Amino acid sequence: MAPPLAAPRFHAAALPLRLRLRTRPQKLPCWRRAARPNDEDYYLIDAPESIGDGFSFSGGKYTDGPSKSDEWFAQGRMVKAHPVYGNKGKAKDPIFGLTMGAESQSSNDVFRWFCVEAGSSSNPPVLFIHGFPSQAYSYRNVLPVVSDNYHAIAFDWLGFGFSDKPQPDYGFDYTLDEYTSSLESLINAVAPDKLSIVVQGYFAPIVIKYANEHQDKLNHLILVNPPITDKHAKLPSTLACFSNFLLGEIFSQDPLRASDKALTSSGPYMMKEEDAMVYRRPYLVSGSSGFALNAISRAMKKDLKVYIESMRNILSSDSWKTKTTVCWGLRDRWLNYDGVEDFCGSANYKILELPMAGHHVQEDRGEELGKLVKRILRGQNVPVQ
Repeated sequence: MAPPLAAPRFHAAALPLRLRLRTRPQKLPCWRRAARPNDEDYYLIDAPESIGDGFSFSGGKYTDGPSKSDEWFAQGRMVKAHPVYGNKGKAKDPIFGLTMGAESQSSNDVFRWFCVEAGSSSNPPVLFIHGFPSQAYSYRNVLPVVSDNYHAIAFDWLGFGFSDKPQPDYGFDYTLDEYTSSLESLINAVAPDKLSIVVQGYFAPIVIKYANEHQDKLNHLILVNPPITDKHAKLPSTLACFSNFLLGEIFSQDPLRASDKALTSSGPYMMKEEDAMVYRRPYLVSGSSGFALNAISRAMKKDLKVYIESMRNILSSDSWKTKTTVCWGLRDRWLNYDGVEDFCGSANYKILELPMAGHHVQEDRGEELGKLVKRILRGQNVPVQ
């Protein structure tokens, strides 16, 4: 196990005025009401009254005391996996040509991935893979549910959360092919034997490509709101904006637009401020997260369609023998449900619906997803809703 590291810190006083806390609670118009009225664990995007603790789309609160981000970081460890290729010297800012900080520099030899584990290592391993753009933190309410029977592992992809975020063109370019090969390296490091995988969102086609070449390693594959139809190949405008020329570089450096605003646009809920700050933090402490987001957005725009087509072909092929289940949050605002049932029916896959979840199911309904995952992995009969 790697020695504990200190989570990057920043001070609110150093932030631009627009990013500091607004103490006055914000009110939302009454016409945006609905969704989950009696659940105090979530902020509804359509709540008719104040959303409570000082949250504002133009700012966020932060204290110098312990935060959820610090607590989450303390639960994990850094895992070295996937070699750094090439040596082009110190990474430079693509806009001004200035030498970037340490967070934007590639590791000397092998990349560092932030991983959080729960449950005994003697239990069957289950790897939880977050979507785009998100973090392993999104599984914080899932891991405790499955850890009594499984060794649950969640990680931050390169470019996200606490994992390495090398500047593009300096050891990692964030292409979908690179993500596929790097996933193989990470799995070999954290789960060298057979495992099950749960993957959510836009990284599902990458996982399918890996799984197709390593079916002997997989016990079960669970796809959560994957892009699976032809219409899903086009990124929603909330994400596509990060790939735009020039504006993409600007938008990806906005901590709110790049983190919780993007996440909450995909479903009906807003986050608590303390959770939103965990997602914002990488963008507040370094520009490397924004440059990585810009690069992966461009890669998705370029190659996602091809990867989805490959994914559909693999899942429809007679050579695909891996037990596969699809879970779908019906309140997904990014991926339309039309055509999903038809594909799953034609390929003979069970699809399990979560009526109250959006695109990021683990964020919206973490405990419910955790219970569902356990029933699937146990082979128990799960009623189709």
